[in-house]
Amino acid sequence: MPAELPDDGTLDLLATARYGYRRLESDRPLRSGALSYDCIVCVKQVPDTANVAVEAMREDGTVNRGALPAIFNPEDLNALEAALEVREVYGGTVTAISMGPPTAAEVLRECIYRGADQAILISDMRAAASDTLATGYILSQAVRTVGKCDLIFCGRQAIDGDTAQVGPQLAEKLGVPQVTYFERFVALDGRSARIRRNVGNGWEVVEAPLPLLVTVLGTANEPRPPAARRVMQYKRARTIDELAREVEAEMPDAPDERREAEQARRLELLQMNRLVLPRWDLDEINADLQWCGLTGSPTKVHRVQSIVLTKEGYTQVPPTEEGIRRMIHELIVDHTLG
Repeated sequence: MPAELPDDGTLDLLATARYGYRRLESDRPLRSGALSYDCIVCVKQVPDTANVAVEAMREDGTVNRGALPAIFNPEDLNALEAALEVREVYGGTVTAISMGPPTAAEVLRECIYRGADQAILISDMRAAASDTLATGYILSQAVRTVGKCDLIFCGRQAIDGDTAQVGPQLAEKLGVPQVTYFERFVALDGRSARIRRNVGNGWEVVEAPLPLLVTVLGTANEPRPPAARRVMQYKRARTIDELAREVEAEMPDAPDERREAEQARRLELLQMNRLVLPRWDLDEINADLQWCGLTGSPTKVHRVQSIVLTKEGYTQVPPTEEGIRRMIHELIVDHTLG
């Protein structure tokens, strides 16, 4: 059953003004259009927050990402699956984009293994410490650099921040409509999309024009596994940075000229087999540096605390003023309360 929604048109006007879509009354399928659709999927490599150890926190309270295993952000996998399903039904292309350090190329290979046509890494030291606003801006410049795009897919949120802000901010920077909490397409018809979205206690069906950005829920679909044939075909795909590090690790004592020659030889082989993963810096996407990295990030973290639960069982507090006073004192001593 759909959620109960107001019938006075308030929600329709609010949705149209804020997000660029129109609420509809049912999920009756529309006629499928003959157009194909070029899709972009924004993916992220994140620390596995399900396996947090004491070493994950530095003494200064920041996250030691090197102590945590890196994984594909779960809901980004659902976003990728949604884009691949569009291509399977309607035709078109799927391009994966990730912003991060050179190691983020691993999630881009995962995208290709699952069926993405192209994968691009946005990596630049000047983008370090970007908050969601700066990240949304940088990704918007990357999308513009890719060019033609009908649908942009993002996971609802990343597990390392849980803000759910990057997708909506990206849509705002691009000036395109957005539909959040995507469950499935009811239909794509020419230059519009009819979408079923989750509203917490039910669902609603909305219609929006293309180009369009959607943020995808983890319950929207079941991501496909990597295809063995594509793994074998693309497992040697590398960015230039990865190639340089591999050559340096294998030839640590060789002179620079010899390493450069070996790197050029391997790069030529990868290019012949279309196995080079593009790596763009901020200059290549024409980013304004004042909106990137720490300079372009107004978010300031006041404090990060690592709460470690070591005590077993429970403590019974007497329901008296003195009992509550002792409990508060213990919580302050344990730094549970500041």
